[in-house]
Amino acid sequence: MIARLSGTLVAKHVQRLVIDVGGVGYDVVVPLSTVYTLGDPGARVTLRIHTHVREDALQLYGFGTELEQSLFERLINVSGIGPRVAIAVLSGIEPPELVRAIGQSDVARLTRIPGVGRKTAERLVVELRDRLPELAGVEPKAAEVPGDEVRDDVLSALANLGYQRAAAEKAVDTVLAKAESREFESVLRESLRVLAG
Repeated sequence: MIARLSGTLVAKHVQRLVIDVGGVGYDVVVPLSTVYTLGDPGARVTLRIHTHVREDALQLYGFGTELEQSLFERLINVSGIGPRVAIAVLSGIEPPELVRAIGQSDVARLTRIPGVGRKTAERLVVELRDRLPELAGVEPKAAEVPGDEVRDDVLSALANLGYQRAAAEKAVDTVLAKAESREFESVLRESLRVLAG
């Protein structure tokens, strides 16, 4: 089984990478949260790997952090959730927020993940809530501050423009962390600039 890959990033696509290790190109499926942490093709990368073996295929799933991999491995043990759905879940919500949402039985937040319906969200809560205690060291969400309404409005606008939730959240939070103005138009404009960059 392959547990780790370290090599040169050859190609970078949405949720898929090709990594050259000693002249062999490995095709690795990754969540968006991992894609955004990697450099451009030509960069050196190291990923944690989950090797998934089926009768008809062998697929590598890669992760930038131990938390991502741990969540993935727990997700695929939930009935009805396979590796592709698990990657989609991790691409639709930041890992610490996923831990919080499951721990707090926040079905409404889980159903905002693309491809996760109410039944799947409830199954995630029921089957994983008690299996994530060792991941509970994730920082608790900061108390809501004025401007969270603006954050929600900007995220909604970016979703309507077709941006993935995880990427949009990262961009908006980056902008809000250093924004002088918390006006909707200003935050949206700066967020679009970050996403384009």
